[in-house]
Amino acid sequence: MRDHHQPDSAGQEQWLRLYYFTRAGFSVAWVAAAFAVGQSSAPVAGILLVAYPAWDAAANWLDALRSGGLGQNRTQALNVLVSLATTVAVVLALQVSMNWVLGVFGAWAILSGLLQLGTAIRRWRRFGAQWAMALSGGQSALAGGFFIAQAAMPATPSITNVAGYAAVGALYFLVSAIWLTVSAWRRGARRARLG
Repeated sequence: MRDHHQPDSAGQEQWLRLYYFTRAGFSVAWVAAAFAVGQSSAPVAGILLVAYPAWDAAANWLDALRSGGLGQNRTQALNVLVSLATTVAVVLALQVSMNWVLGVFGAWAILSGLLQLGTAIRRWRRFGAQWAMALSGGQSALAGGFFIAQAAMPATPSITNVAGYAAVGALYFLVSAIWLTVSAWRRGARRARLG
């Protein structure tokens, strides 16, 4: 009898496709809003900057619950905590300067990227098609170092500095969703031919 805490592979793969498409859609909407706001509205930009890690925490929490629980998905459980701490840190950094905010995003990109890489490697063994998520995690960690370097510069950054990073993340989520969809379609077609 299958453990009810461990979802079946077909159901889990279907969930991952939905999850990746949803995350791509949110990121695209966030990037569009960020570029629309630019430097013209600091309050709206502040709300968007706080919402981004808060959404990441909620998304990772939901995905972990749908994938067997937080206990079986420790990298995501840690990612939830890191993203929640980042949300609070962004609120505080906004009171200081955008350089501080970018520095916080840099530290978050490094930590969450490494945790995402860990999640992708763990899932790769079971579902395959995780190479885009693995690349995304690694690139996120590299981008974090770049953000921290930018934050130390005298020039004042804006939300558009983060928007480029979010756009790349959206692309990776979309590629992962499409790859899983195509993989499922090919398996179904193969079964139909053999059956």
